Amino acid sequence: MVSRYRPVTKTITHYAANACLLPICQLHGAAITTVEGIGSTKTRVHPVQERIAKAHGSQCGFCTPGMVMSMYALLRNTPQPSMDDIAEALAGNLCRCTGYRPIIDGCRTFCQVQSSSIQHEAAITISSISSTDYCWNSPQLFDKDQFQPLDPTQELIFPPELILTSQTPRPEPLTFQGERMTWVSPGSMDQLVQLRSRHPGAPLVMGNTNIGPDIKFKGIIHPLIISPTRVTELFETTQTPEGVWVGAGSSLSEVRTLLENLVPQYPPEKTELFRALIKQLGNLGSQQIRNVASLGGNIVSAYPNSDLNPVLAAGRCKLSVVSSGGKREVPLNQDFFVNFGKTILKPHEIVVSVFIPFTRKGEFVGAFRQAPRKESSFATVTTGMRVFFSEGSRVVQDISIYYGGMGPTTVSAVKTCAAIVTRSEQWDDETLGRAYEVLLEELVLPPSAPGGKVEFRRSLTLSLLFKFNLEVLHKLRHMPLKAACLPHLLSCMEKKKIIISQTPLPQSVSQEQNSQDPVGRPIMHRSALSQATGEAVYCDDLPRTDGELFLALVTSSRAHAKIIQLDVSEALKVPGVVDVITAKDIPGRKVRTMCGYDEELLAGSEVSCIGQMVCGVVADTRAHAKRGAAAVKISYEDLPEPIFTIEVCETVTLTIREHRMGGQEHFYMETQSMLVVPVGEEREFNIYVSTQWPAATQEAVAQTLGIPSNRVTCHVKRMGGAFGGKVTKTSILASVTSVAVTNRPVRCILERGEDMLITGGRHPVVGKYKVGFMNDGRIIAADIQFYTNAGNTIDESVLVIEKILLHMDNAYNIPHLRGSGAACRTNLPSNTAFRGFGVPQSLMFVENMITDVSMVLGLPADKIREINMYRGPSVTHYKYQFNPENLLRCWDQCKAKSTFSSRRTAVDQFNQQNQWKKRGMSIIPIKYGIAFAPSLYHAAALVHIYKDGSVLVTHGGTEMGQGIHTKVQQVASRELHIPTSKVYISETGTNTVPNTCPSAASFGTDANGMAVKNACQTLYQRLEPIRKKNPKGLWESWVTAAFFEKISLSATGFHRGPDLYMDWEAMEGQPYAYFTYGACFSEVELDCLSGDYRTLRTDIVVDIGRSVNPSVDIGQVEGAFMQGLGLYTLEELKFSPSGLLYTRGPSQYKIPAVCDVPLSFNVYLLPDSYNPHAIYSSKGIGEPVVFLGSSVFYAIKDAVAAARSQSGLAGPFPLDSPATADKACLASASHFTQKVRVGGSVGRWAGLWVGL
Repeated sequence: MVSRYRPVTKTITHYAANACLLPICQLHGAAITTVEGIGSTKTRVHPVQERIAKAHGSQCGFCTPGMVMSMYALLRNTPQPSMDDIAEALAGNLCRCTGYRPIIDGCRTFCQVQSSSIQHEAAITISSISSTDYCWNSPQLFDKDQFQPLDPTQELIFPPELILTSQTPRPEPLTFQGERMTWVSPGSMDQLVQLRSRHPGAPLVMGNTNIGPDIKFKGIIHPLIISPTRVTELFETTQTPEGVWVGAGSSLSEVRTLLENLVPQYPPEKTELFRALIKQLGNLGSQQIRNVASLGGNIVSAYPNSDLNPVLAAGRCKLSVVSSGGKREVPLNQDFFVNFGKTILKPHEIVVSVFIPFTRKGEFVGAFRQAPRKESSFATVTTGMRVFFSEGSRVVQDISIYYGGMGPTTVSAVKTCAAIVTRSEQWDDETLGRAYEVLLEELVLPPSAPGGKVEFRRSLTLSLLFKFNLEVLHKLRHMPLKAACLPHLLSCMEKKKIIISQTPLPQSVSQEQNSQDPVGRPIMHRSALSQATGEAVYCDDLPRTDGELFLALVTSSRAHAKIIQLDVSEALKVPGVVDVITAKDIPGRKVRTMCGYDEELLAGSEVSCIGQMVCGVVADTRAHAKRGAAAVKISYEDLPEPIFTIEVCETVTLTIREHRMGGQEHFYMETQSMLVVPVGEEREFNIYVSTQWPAATQEAVAQTLGIPSNRVTCHVKRMGGAFGGKVTKTSILASVTSVAVTNRPVRCILERGEDMLITGGRHPVVGKYKVGFMNDGRIIAADIQFYTNAGNTIDESVLVIEKILLHMDNAYNIPHLRGSGAACRTNLPSNTAFRGFGVPQSLMFVENMITDVSMVLGLPADKIREINMYRGPSVTHYKYQFNPENLLRCWDQCKAKSTFSSRRTAVDQFNQQNQWKKRGMSIIPIKYGIAFAPSLYHAAALVHIYKDGSVLVTHGGTEMGQGIHTKVQQVASRELHIPTSKVYISETGTNTVPNTCPSAASFGTDANGMAVKNACQTLYQRLEPIRKKNPKGLWESWVTAAFFEKISLSATGFHRGPDLYMDWEAMEGQPYAYFTYGACFSEVELDCLSGDYRTLRTDIVVDIGRSVNPSVDIGQVEGAFMQGLGLYTLEELKFSPSGLLYTRGPSQYKIPAVCDVPLSFNVYLLPDSYNPHAIYSSKGIGEPVVFLGSSVFYAIKDAVAAARSQSGLAGPFPLDSPATADKACLASASHFTQKVRVGGSVGRWAGLWVGL
């Protein structure tokens, strides 16, 4: 949080900001508060930290400090916020683990009064189905009455010395000299003008939202940066009879607040432009971005998809600029924007203020945007429109229409405006109909236009104009007109909805259970408070040691080529660079072997994808290492015909139906991170690493260095998320880092873009299937062919294909089922394990097949699913016997809890009454096998009891947010009959528990929990003679007595796991220990004009047996669902024609945010479910629910089908995953999209999507 004193108003402002965008030089005179500064577990935890932690809003914890500080800044300004305030404050924060519900739940406790705009909205609720057979206790997940109150008087004060400094004028410039840049902050307008005149090429930095990313990600260097944050003229506001002049240096948040304060002061007809800007500002970036981004900077950046520029231009705004030659006013119109990022302003001119005029009676202004995600996302197409009518009529006197995202600049639809005005006709359907035709011809994008989605963007220009038409008609309806009779077309008018969270209910605990027994109770994540206070230590938090070096990787820029020359001479000349390591420097094995195939650690003579690691630059700092990496020169000789798509790999003929599913980026909050420290003797190394498989990293490093494994110790404290991406990839990165170690430690922390480029993600899949079925919907036979895009190496692709084939039946008993799979090698970065491990892909094709059958027969999809479900004692297609009773119970209870039948009727009625918005719904089942590879389904543990009675537990599982340490703590507490406070888990280390299996496949607690249970039972049995001698003694006295009686207080535990197998020759086996079942209902509302959708409701019923920790498991269910929602509807990887990943960061790749959480989110845990195959009758839950996110996809498809039916289209239709807005919009086949398809040739983008 940044706090500043404003001398003019004598007030202190507080605002949240992104640390990565805040230059330290710009913080002169500001007070900075971080998460560590507001509270600590060692002193006092702040109420915000406490509530997020105790509401179970922290899993991996990497995002938690950001959540805390966003909420803290809100409370400093608004101690009693509304839910609207909270949702807006959290909109700029991302979480990959929780699904956001518990974070919202904890923050909601600060609300004193619900805002009127959301009192009648649906609520997020998490419940469990209660049992009538037993008497249960019904605990809440948390008790808000136990939270400490928020006392604003106890917050940190603003430093008085900064107030005194701010009140003392300091007109002299501030100068900060760096290694390659100089930062100058002038103290007056005259100084600024002089500086700009002498250095016209030097950028002006206010919010750093443009220059900062260019420096960080593009490597652009500016020798001089001018920061005019102390020039008061840039922040002044002046009201005139014609409008308001707003200082160009004002932040977008300040502009929004100013306009919101002005709107009530004037008649509505004068504030049309103000209200349009307020609307657009509410969706521009996030609050953290708006708090620092300036109005002037936003304008002169001249981004082609700017949200504000089209509105400002349409609204007849103008700029006041100053230079050494004097002042002038520049209109914001079609002539202002010259080219991409260029305006008519001269290099030495400075924008001082922006004039925003009042509107006139009969003048209306509209602002619209469509973006890949509803919040915190660059717009695909944005528009500002203004129309001025003759008094008391619908005759247009003047109109302005500007678009962003339709060319290299903000463009004006001049011809379209002229077509409307010159006819002097009334604003009606006929006039607008002609305008659509002109607009379609006027705004044309070439097939290879940057950004792609050409057909969609062109259709948006029409649909957004139509939306403006609806708004104008709505406003005209409330005005006295000479010509009445307005059409009733207002069904797509937007209504903002917000989430309300309610306290969830866990599974109940039997009254017979000891009150001190923590198993089955909603215990807070054991590290939640440390994570909320910023005290939790992640890999890159480890303090630098003396002489530590940093490794930066150099990756291939070609997809398929021979390396002709590797020139590192310039890199070695960079200050601070110590060495450059190549494949020749690897002393041991130069490859890692997976599934019988070798993968090079560093490319030697040939590269097979863009992003393949070629060498590494070692330097004294991260900055120097990055500069050195940029200086490495690689000469290539391209090899012919690189392969990027699965189609190129295929040699089979096309089958009847086909479906495509794109890949997914892990987007763990903590990127790949490691620190390799030489111990100093006998070639011993300590490796601090963020990995799911410490033993594999240990083995890989030892083989790479040519030393025994006993010289390498891997330490894993915790991970900031993993999701399968830190199983195999991390061991390769750690191996490369270890090669760079001589006698000094080496740290390697990947940037987000590097991580996404190098490490791959979920396998894209193309599926082709034939299906035979009866008229009643019974499927008799199906033949499915799966083709995965494996990337340039095999990694775990073979295992993914195996799991795809084993799950292709999902919940359905198909008598004649055949499947085949192939992992296709391409010249893209190798894909790897990802939460669900092929199952979310496999089941997607089965469910798409079911949906196609329902459309062919004209029967409801849920009926087709029901008639084909397993019933009674059943056998899978690989001859594994199981009982589907709990699967059917989940299905039936999900239909009942969601009131499926009545909602189906309501959805159909809604669709009949609304032309441009459609609702859809679906219900999806899942049967998910829990196990890892048969040889990797075991675990070990080591438990120590110390003389003071404290217990130290170590096991082979790693903590990545899934709560395994918390559950293991509960296991030890139960088995040793001691409070959880006496049990401590420090880290996972290969020096305490060797030869561990990866924490993956949802079996971590199953295996490691049993190993800990085994060790604790051994220890408790050893204490039995002591307990018998002193039955009334305390735990501490028993332990002390055991020590003096020479009883060992240390024990190992081991869990062998079941004997699982799969005979692929005979096509039969028992590859899974048991199945986790579930069912999910979702309902969505789709805007057919833009493709935007909102999930109105989701109901999940899941069978997790008897949960060890309901709060952790409910969090896993919610987080997995939201990750699945992203996979199937939002997250889209895009590659260039040459194989370069375009989507390498949060600005291009969109994971679900708070705005994507279903308005009503209900999770129910199936009661009376028992599982003899796992600890305490629980079940693995981390992965299965990912697939249930597809219920939103099929709800969207149901809504699209309703829209198509309205256009006279029936039967199956293609809708590939993810069902992004452009795909949903085009599939809906509105007459606007049909105009685009008929009106001109539209080609595919030069870029390509993974999996197509």
